[in-house]
Amino acid sequence: MATSLDTAFDFAGKVVLVTGGTKGVGRGITERFLEAGAHVVVTARNQPDTPVSTGDREAVFVAADVRDPDRIAEALAATTDRFGRLDVLVNNAGGSPHADVADVSPRFLQAIVNLNMMGPLYFAQQANAIMQGQDGGGSIVNIGSVAGSRPSPGSAAYGAAKAGLLSLTRSLAMEWAPKVRVNMVTGGYILTEQASLHYGDETGVQRVAATVPMGRLADPTDIADACLFLASPLARHITGTDLDVHGGGERPPFLAAAAGT
Repeated sequence: MATSLDTAFDFAGKVVLVTGGTKGVGRGITERFLEAGAHVVVTARNQPDTPVSTGDREAVFVAADVRDPDRIAEALAATTDRFGRLDVLVNNAGGSPHADVADVSPRFLQAIVNLNMMGPLYFAQQANAIMQGQDGGGSIVNIGSVAGSRPSPGSAAYGAAKAGLLSLTRSLAMEWAPKVRVNMVTGGYILTEQASLHYGDETGVQRVAATVPMGRLADPTDIADACLFLASPLARHITGTDLDVHGGGERPPFLAAAAGT
């Protein structure tokens, strides 16, 4: 059934939960859904210094550690108690510091995998139980990374976890259809307040941006718009897919080597 373009991105009355929604990419996703009229709940371990808002609309903050199934259950209960349903889950929380696998502890590796793969799985599992029982089902969007599809020295556990998250996305999409759609948005190099941790100073950021075919790093709103589309009625027959938002991808390193640059 066709969807009117006038209402395709109208999320008024819809309830969206964004994990890690208080800063960086998560904040951009939250703001976009607020702009689209949704009620948005954001989770993080610590409450932000300033509320996540746009115009006169503000997200509801609920403290939760995505690695803890009990805290996830509490966050989802708080969401449904307040709004009565859950239409969209965006599994955004994740990340990893730079660390060589040879030098880190098993506890560190476990924490990275729990944050980036098991956490989204725990959240998706509990969200699905809610969505399956409500009219209209729901949509789950996992936030992936190019680190999951190519070698990731210095973040090997993170890359492996994101690769696992993609496999989960495809499997859960089949298991939970037709009521719940599950998709992934894979981000490339993204300009956030923590960009300097990965790309160095402004000169470093510009050098990295120059390697991207589109000529710039992604902005959080680039990722947010992809999430908005996948959660919208325009994506009603899309599930189990991985939408790359990386500006054209990474240039093969042999090109620079051959050119002596």
